[in-house]
Amino acid sequence: MRACKSPFSVLRSAQPSVQRRLPSVTRQLSSQHDASPEATANPPSSKTPITDEQRRFLDSALRVNQAGELAATLIYTAQTPPIVKAHPHLRPLMKHMYDQEAGHFKTFNELLAKHRIRPTAMYPVWQAAATVLGWTTGMMGREAAMACTEAVETEIGDHYNEQVREMFRWIQELKAKGEELDPELKILIDDIKRIRDEELEHLDHAVENDAKEAQPYQPLTDVIRYGCRGAIWVSERI
Repeated sequence: MRACKSPFSVLRSAQPSVQRRLPSVTRQLSSQHDASPEATANPPSSKTPITDEQRRFLDSALRVNQAGELAATLIYTAQTPPIVKAHPHLRPLMKHMYDQEAGHFKTFNELLAKHRIRPTAMYPVWQAAATVLGWTTGMMGREAAMACTEAVETEIGDHYNEQVREMFRWIQELKAKGEELDPELKILIDDIKRIRDEELEHLDHAVENDAKEAQPYQPLTDVIRYGCRGAIWVSERI
């Protein structure tokens, strides 16, 4: 049986070790005027640096996102062997979802390394918790494993939506003033929206594969969802 590739090889090469604040993703417009007629006729738009509060928000958001994607890869890594042993036809689906999560993890590893944001101090705890959750729900069977995916992706989808709404609000406020943020932030918003959509695709796959038939469905999904919320809250602060 072919196991999913471990995320730790990606982590070792990408995890940043220095705690620093996220550098501004914007640059102040130069006050000097370009002497050329073309530049005079088509002046560039004013760009405004992000505030300290916005910088702290991005530090926290990217740290949580990276921890969440690590957990997702570990859950699928632990779930896959028992699930594909009992249901060989699910191998392509499990691989597809794992591969997408590994891609998300790589994206946020690169962003943390680029901006020198420290990972959460709870990293070892989340590693162990995600592995245990994945193994336990995998051993409980296909329905429980899919219920786990449904619960996790519901919380993660909401979390990414909150981030997108907050950053979109920044852009709208600046547009009202005739200003704009650097395109790098717009790229980040697009990346988070894409990742969110892929996470919600996993939720759909889980429901299609009888997530709601898990026993006991409601207690299981409630515990997982509350656990996700707690992990997000802690990782934002530590």
